[in-house]
Amino acid sequence: MKRLTVYLNSERVGTLDQDDSGLLVFRYDPEWMDRPDAAPLSRSLPLQIEPFRGKHARPFFAGILPDEGPRRQVAAILGISERNDFAMLERIGGECAGAVSLLPEESPPPTIGERRVRELSEKELQEIIAELPRRPLMAGHEGLRLSLAGAQSKLPVLIQGDAVALPLGNTPSTHIIKPEPDHFPGLVAVEVLCMSLAKAVGLDVPSVSVRLAADRPCIVVQRYDRAIDEDGSVTRVHQEDFCQAMGFPPERKYQQEGGPLLRDCIGLLREWSTVAALDIRDFLDGLIFNVLIGNADAHGKNYSILYRNGDRRLAPLYDLVCTLAWPELSQTPAMKIGKSDSIETITPAHWQKMAKETSVGWPMLRERIENLCGRTRDGLRNEAVLGAPTDAAMAQRVADIITKRATSLLESLSRA
Repeated sequence: MKRLTVYLNSERVGTLDQDDSGLLVFRYDPEWMDRPDAAPLSRSLPLQIEPFRGKHARPFFAGILPDEGPRRQVAAILGISERNDFAMLERIGGECAGAVSLLPEESPPPTIGERRVRELSEKELQEIIAELPRRPLMAGHEGLRLSLAGAQSKLPVLIQGDAVALPLGNTPSTHIIKPEPDHFPGLVAVEVLCMSLAKAVGLDVPSVSVRLAADRPCIVVQRYDRAIDEDGSVTRVHQEDFCQAMGFPPERKYQQEGGPLLRDCIGLLREWSTVAALDIRDFLDGLIFNVLIGNADAHGKNYSILYRNGDRRLAPLYDLVCTLAWPELSQTPAMKIGKSDSIETITPAHWQKMAKETSVGWPMLRERIENLCGRTRDGLRNEAVLGAPTDAAMAQRVADIITKRATSLLESLSRA
């Protein structure tokens, strides 16, 4: 039997074991259960004395790990099986999304305010960015235990002023750097445009900026699951994505693979959010916006719940990208709206059907669609949204796609 200790920030919550058959077993510590402020690690792992085994424990913990290609690469670098969740968590489960850390039993608990870093020169940062496609999350480098879900190359870093540093040990990161992949030229310009537009229309999104590493553009995203105090100390804020919260393993993040439906997501917010009415409204706005920008990849792991001061709230939106910018990508929505099979063919009738399926009022939904269409078109007239992108031609092409989509949807609503 192998064991890892599970922490929320510096508080010991429980243990994660791998039994002799290879299955994960999670159990809460009795001391944690007895605390008046005890909170569950996940909605899918409610507070209870009985352990969670196998398929009941795996979705949350596997959901911490990288997806698909990066996971295979990390496993190869570390010399472990890509299907061995425990072995991977053992090696890279220190600095994760949210406030969770998994450490070997003999390790001391995470220290709040720890700041052990390796500051990077510009040359060193460029070298690391260049290496990321071959070494995701800098796996295998001494002192680094970094894990983030997703299929794109990314690196958690600590940025203060102009200084960029790698977090060592249990030091929290503050930002995520995502270099532009060779096979998606223009991605940084597209994501910055979409995120900036989302902010301009009033959606809750983290701050983003562009940084060049040699000639490679990178998007730098400020982490919404980190709190920075006046003295500069960084504290983790717990979060989990919708798949983790609903008990879907990461390989089932798409609806067509058995993943969550829109009615599941809205049902989750109705039941779990501490301010459900506002979070359902904001989720619907995010859904509408993803359709307007032509993002077919807004799956269950691209929405999250943020846990702060006893509240459970919809997290800021992230990974907003016009996937239509690359014609070779699938146009099948990750979560279908009214059973539409293509993000290019969503009509008011599909929205109306979705409203019925999710028990959302159609007049309210229609009003929000009309409002967001107008705000989106206005936002694209704002020079600050287009800014000075790394690929001006791609940014303008995407802006034209979004303008056309918003105009078309408005016109079809007027005829409905």
